[in-house]
Amino acid sequence: MLQALGYAGFGSDRLDDWRQFGTNLVGFQAVERGNSLLAFRMDDRKQRVVIDRSLGEGARFFGWEVRDAAALDALAARLDAAGVAVTAEPQTLADTRRVAALISFSDPAGNRLEAFHGAEIDTTPFAPGRSISGFRTGALGLGHVVLTVKSIEAMLPFYTDLLGFRLSDYIEAPFRAYFFHVNPRHHSLALIEAPRDGMHHLMVELFSLDDVGQAYDIALSDEDRIHVTLGRHTNDFMTSFYAKTPSAFMVECGWGGRELDPATWQPVKMEDGPSLWGHERVWLNADDRAAAREMRLRLAREGKRAPVQVMEGNYNLMSGTCAWWDGMKG
Repeated sequence: MLQALGYAGFGSDRLDDWRQFGTNLVGFQAVERGNSLLAFRMDDRKQRVVIDRSLGEGARFFGWEVRDAAALDALAARLDAAGVAVTAEPQTLADTRRVAALISFSDPAGNRLEAFHGAEIDTTPFAPGRSISGFRTGALGLGHVVLTVKSIEAMLPFYTDLLGFRLSDYIEAPFRAYFFHVNPRHHSLALIEAPRDGMHHLMVELFSLDDVGQAYDIALSDEDRIHVTLGRHTNDFMTSFYAKTPSAFMVECGWGGRELDPATWQPVKMEDGPSLWGHERVWLNADDRAAAREMRLRLAREGKRAPVQVMEGNYNLMSGTCAWWDGMKG
C-alpha cells in the first residue's frame, strides 16, 4: 500500500513569485526545469514540490510512494478491479517526476493522484534557499496535504478501503475535518468539509522551532501573507503558522509534530477543536472564527496542555526552579 506523500505539484504561471515564496520564506531549494517548470528540493531527493506553468491555475497532483514495482502493479490492479480508471504513465512523465515509474488516477472529487516508486536521489547536497536547519522528511514523506471536499463521507471508502489510509482522529466543530495516516506521521492527508472541492494547504515540517519563528517574521513583513497565525494543534501537537502562497492555497510551516504507532493507534473524536492556542484562521467565516476562539479560551481556562515533541539533540533539560511546579510534577 501507500507509504508516504512523495511529491506534490501545482499549476501556476507565477513562477517568479513562487520562487521568492519557496526559497525566501519556506526555505526550499529552487531547481530550474526550463521555462515552464520550477521544482523545489527539501532533502536529498531531486524534487519534492513542482510548479508547472503548462498546467492551469488551480490544477494539482499528488505523488504517493509505494515500495517497488510489484507494489505499484498490485495497486494498479486493485484500483482497476474497483472500477477506478488507471493510467500507466509513459517514461517521459516518470522522468519529469524524477521517479522510476508511476500510474495516475483520480479520487471521487477529481483530484489527480499519482502513485510511484523509485524516487531519484540527487548527487549534490540539499542547499536551502535561506539558512534553516532542514526539513523532517525521509520515511515520513514530504509532509501532509489537506483538501476541501463537499462530502467527507463520499471520500472515505476511496481513501480508507481502497488506498489503505487509516483514520487518526477527527473534529466536528468549528468545522468538520478528518485526519489520515499511512506511516508514523500523525497525518499525511486530511479532508475538510466545505462548499467546494479544492486545495486547502500543504504542510512542511522544519527541524527547528526557530526556523518556523523566523519564517513567521518573514511572512509578517509581507502584507496579507499570514492566513493563520502562529499556534499549536490539539491532535498532532504541531506548532505552526499558515502562509498564503502565490496560488489559491496555503503552506503550513510547522515544528514538533507527533508520531503515532500505526499498528496500535485507535482513532478518536477531538472534542477540543483544532488548536490549543493561536491559529486565528482568516479563511473561516466570522461565526466559525468566534466559535474557534471561544474553544481556545475554554482550553486556556481549563489549563489544557500537551507534551512538546522533540528529537534527540533538539533540546536541553533544565533544572526545576519553581517549588509550585516541582510540587505539581510530584
